[in-house]
Amino acid sequence: MPRLLIIIGLVLIGLGLVWLAGERLGLGRLPGDFVFERDGVRIYIPLMTSLIVSVVLSLVLWLVNR
Repeated sequence: MPRLLIIIGLVLIGLGLVWLAGERLGLGRLPGDFVFERDGVRIYIPLMTSLIVSVVLSLVLWLVNR
């Protein structure tokens, strides 16, 4: 159990670092990402960011399994 918690913690740290790097590259503010704001409510739909992340992960996993 302690090993599993350490691995989960390291994965979360890694995801946080990737998230920060993505924000600096402009992910999350691309032209295909939609933001709707009304009366103090904000709805964010990161469509283009999701597509780019999906393509990159698919390529990486394809290369790893090759």
